[in-house]
Amino acid sequence: MKPVSTALLALLAAPCLAQSPIDYGVLVISRERVELATACDVGVYLEDQLAARLVQGQIVSFNLPPGPLSIRLGLLGPGRCKPGIEQLRQQSVTLEAGEVRKYRLAQGTEGLYLVPTTAVQ
Repeated sequence: MKPVSTALLALLAAPCLAQSPIDYGVLVISRERVELATACDVGVYLEDQLAARLVQGQIVSFNLPPGPLSIRLGLLGPGRCKPGIEQLRQQSVTLEAGEVRKYRLAQGTEGLYLVPTTAVQ
């Protein structure tokens, strides 16, 4: 067996050393088929800007800068899906660099909200 040269080890390790540190967090939101009693699309608003439109069974993820984040959810679509009054309830999430936060949509008497989850299916 030949000894591995130091130069070869340095070349193999170089890609690992050249990687920059992760400077974003990941927010994952899923809309599981059985959680919501509506066929309407759900709008995900990040900092009051529409960032995604979720249909049943869909999952969306965002790479975001670390720090506090305001999230609001609302129904989207024509007819009965068209909101008469925008949902004002917001949830706050604080992301850290390198962190992955997973949530699923849920609905209660006060409207739509996010529930933390450990697995996204």
